[in-house]
Order: sequence, then structure tokens, then C-alpha cells
Amino acid sequence: MVNKVTTAAVIGLNAYKVTVEVDVINSLPGIYIVGLPDASVNEARDRVRSAVKNSGFTFPGRRVVINLAPADLKKEGSNYDLPIAVGILAEQEVLDDEKIKDYAFIGELSLDGTIRGVSGVLPLVLGLKDFGIKNIIVPYVNANEAALAGDVNIFGAKSLAEVVNHFTELPINKTVVDVNQYLSEGIQSDLGYDFKDVKGQQKAKHALEIAAAGGHNILMTGSPGSGKTLMAKCFASILPPLELQEALELTKIYSICGLLSPDKPLMTKRPFRPVHHTASANGITGGGSNPKPGEISLAHRGVLFLDEMVEFPRNVLEVLRQPLEDGEIVISRSKHSVRYPAKFILLGAMNPCPCGFLGDKEKQCTCTDFQINRYLSKLSGPLLDRIDLQIEVPRLTPQELMTLNNDGESSEVIRQRVVKARKIQAQRYLQDGILTNSELTPKLIKKYCQIDEKSRELLKVAAVKYGLSGRRYDRILKIARTIADLDNSQNIQQNHLMQALQYRMLKQN
Repeated sequence: MVNKVTTAAVIGLNAYKVTVEVDVINSLPGIYIVGLPDASVNEARDRVRSAVKNSGFTFPGRRVVINLAPADLKKEGSNYDLPIAVGILAEQEVLDDEKIKDYAFIGELSLDGTIRGVSGVLPLVLGLKDFGIKNIIVPYVNANEAALAGDVNIFGAKSLAEVVNHFTELPINKTVVDVNQYLSEGIQSDLGYDFKDVKGQQKAKHALEIAAAGGHNILMTGSPGSGKTLMAKCFASILPPLELQEALELTKIYSICGLLSPDKPLMTKRPFRPVHHTASANGITGGGSNPKPGEISLAHRGVLFLDEMVEFPRNVLEVLRQPLEDGEIVISRSKHSVRYPAKFILLGAMNPCPCGFLGDKEKQCTCTDFQINRYLSKLSGPLLDRIDLQIEVPRLTPQELMTLNNDGESSEVIRQRVVKARKIQAQRYLQDGILTNSELTPKLIKKYCQIDEKSRELLKVAAVKYGLSGRRYDRILKIARTIADLDNSQNIQQNHLMQALQYRMLKQN
């Protein structure tokens, strides 16, 4: 008789139901796994054999054939160990196949029968939930993460023997978590950097506030020591808290990468991902034979910070163009392709020239025009066109440093305005499936970014004077919409549009 045990496989962020079929036949002893397994799945043969024996059960002395169906779906990872062991024990009549048919199993086995944690548990559980599976046994260390799925019975097991006892003697207690408590802990946590510690730079601070409120990309250009990196670190402190749906989506990504802490299974803070300029294109976008998320997906619903942006290879910067436009990254391989979400705020910082002092009040620039042009050429026009806010951050003079006090607004005060603007946007776009102004499509721009005749004439003059592209034209309207939201204005006024035009494309020599 063939015994069937339910588990799942994850490709990208999508889970697929997998049935582990176990049959014991009269032939030479051995374990044979079929169904397109990779090396880590094939190695389950030795782990499962030792785990079954060391848990006090008898392993079959005949040939064990295991099929992972469907056979055309590639199986990777160690999460198939537990369902394979359960199928073998059911074949040995240690477990009743009628009792286990309503369960799904996920977990890696140690040689002594202990169940180890695995990555990707939340997307696996959410997928099994969609398939109608209501009872799932997972590793004990992953139980809190799995319970985030809601409306499903999660049982965290520490060993194979404990799983057997669950069906025969002592049931495992169901794991229940308070999602709202995790979210509230994230709101109360201290981020370490505060805008009140940044002297001056009111224009830059206001631009960062607009970027946070509308989810806009921003590029800061200024001399060394002007405060670009410090303000970038402070930027994380004014971002609004994650909504539950955003937190779950982000948690799925970090779960696949194995970056979740057992103590804090839910991502409660918007990610701030600083990337060094030695990063490769695959490191930014994701990749591998089994494509994993890259930095742009790890920064989903948060910030991707590129310090010294022009030091990145041009081919690395160019891969950002499609994700910035579409809010997702598609990684294609010969046999399949996966999609990962990538709705992030691109925060860039750079010097205006190789020496760093072009336009500085105190120091003379020593670069030639050729050097400056070559330096800035790494930022292509199409990439700059996708960066909404582009500002110059002047270096404070020694006199300003000595006279200015740290009496600016704190991050908490700025954050309250950002949260208020985000709530306005969430309410406005309730039926449109988006959350921020930066996600507006051309159709929605026409609906929500209407301007009066005087403002239209002003924008027309600006479009001709500055040679605005169609994309840039739309992005100025999006910025004006965000400024109006911060101003608690239902309609975009002329002063909102004029302010948005200040953040047009930086001049290139």
C-alpha cells in the first residue's frame, strides 16, 4: 500500500502543494527518491534513516521508494525530511494514515531525530492554507512564524518522536501569536538616529519628508561632510510603521532568505538596506540557479540606500531601471522565472565631482570638465528620470557650524506628519490597490492629480524650458500630490506645483 503525506514547495514567493508518496517493496534494502529532487533532498535518505532509528523506531529492511509529486516541479531544500519520515512510519503502521491525511508536515531532521528549523516556512504555510490544509506540523523554532498565517492550526514539534506522540498519546499544543503585539513593539523601538541632531539643511530635510510621505525616490548631491549620509540614516526614523499586509509580505521575503529571528518572526520595521558599491548586479536584483531575492526585494516597502552612487558600476545601476518603474523584479532562468516584489524608495547620495568640491563655498574644485562629465556619466538619463526628488546639499561653513544649534524638529514630529499623509493616501486609494502617490499609474494621475488652468500653464512653461520627458512630467504631478497631502489640501494648488518643480533633474555639465 502506498502512503501519501502532504507538504509544499516554494518557488519565488509562491507555494505549490507536494505529495510525498512512500512505498516499501520486496527488494534489496535502500532508499530511492524520485520526483526531480536536488542534492539536499537526495541527502534526506541518510538523515531520515538515522532519525527513524535513533527515535526508537524500526526502519524497513526492504527497498523504500519515495515519489515527490508532481514530478515536473523541482524540489529543493531540507524541509522534506519530516514528511518523508512520517510516510515511512505510516508504511510501517506506526502512524495511522487516516489520522495524518488531514495534516501537512514541514521540517529538517537531525540524525538523532531532532527537528531543525527551515527557511521559507511562512510562504509554505500560507500556500498550504490556500490549498485547504488546516493542520500543519512545523519545527518548533518556526512555530511562531508559521502561526502568523492565521486561521490554521500550527503545531511546533521538537522531535520526530514528539510528532508520533501527537497522533498516538500526547497531542502537541497549538501555537498562537498576537500579531498586533509584534507590530506595536516595532513602532516603539528606537532607531538610533534623529533629525534633531542634524544642523541646518532645512531644504534637504523637507525633501526627505516628502520622499517618506509619498514613497518617492530621492538623490542627494553635495560635498563631503555636508551631512548626506547622516540624513540618510535619519531617514529611516521618519518612515511610517508597517501595515499588517505589508509586514506579512516583507516577512515572506526574509523567511525565504533565512533572515528571520525565531524571537521576532514578524518584520515590524521598514527595512533600510545600505549597499556597498562593490555589490554585483545579481546581489542587487537577486539570482542563482534557484533564484533568491536580492537587495531590492529585501528593501521592499523600505529604503535601498546607495551611498557614493556614482562609484557603482554603470551596469549595476542600470538594472534598477525596470524595478523602479514596475515595483517588481522578474528573474528568468531556462526552466522557469520568478517574480519578487521590489517597491522600495531609492535613496542615493553622491559628490558633485571626483574631488567633491564643485560649487563648494570654502574649497576650490580641482576637476576638469572632462573629469566631471565622465564622473557624472555613470548616472544615465533614463535612471535619473526615475528619481523623483533630486536635491543639492551644500556643506555648512565653519561659521554656520559654530552658530547653528541642534534645535530643529525631531524625527518623531516629522514622522507624525508623514503618517498623516500616508493615511490620506491609503484612504484615497482604497479601491485602487495602491498605497502611496509614487505608485500612481498614468490613468490614476489623471484622476487624482488634477490641476487648475494657471497651474497647467505653469507646468507647460516648465516642460518646455527644462525639456521634461513624459515620465518626468508625471512624477512632478505625483510630488505635487504628496506636498498637497502634507499640507492637508484636497486639491493640488499652484504653490504645491511650484515647490515640486524645485526638485527637477539635476544639471549635468
